[in-house]
Amino acid sequence: MEQDIQKTPVISIGDWMITIFILMIPLINIILLFIWAFSNSTNPNKSTFAKAYLIWIAIIIAITIIISVLLISAGVFGFLYDF
Repeated sequence: MEQDIQKTPVISIGDWMITIFILMIPLINIILLFIWAFSNSTNPNKSTFAKAYLIWIAIIIAITIIISVLLISAGVFGFLYDF
C-alpha cells in the first residue's frame, strides 16, 4: 500500500527572515496574515503559522478588552462613590 504523500517545500531561513520583517510593519502585517492564513497558494507551513499568529492576536485583544472594561468600570465606580 503506497500512500500519496504530498511533500511541501521547506521554507528557507531567508523566507522566514522576510516574513518576520513584514510582520513588524503595522497594518500590513494583519492584512498579509489573513492572506497567508486563508490562501490556497501559500505554503501550508506558513499558512498554519499565520493562523496560529491570528489566534494569538485575537486572544491578546480579548484580554485587553476585558482588562480595559474592568479598569474603566472600577474607575467610574470609584469616581461615583468618592464624593
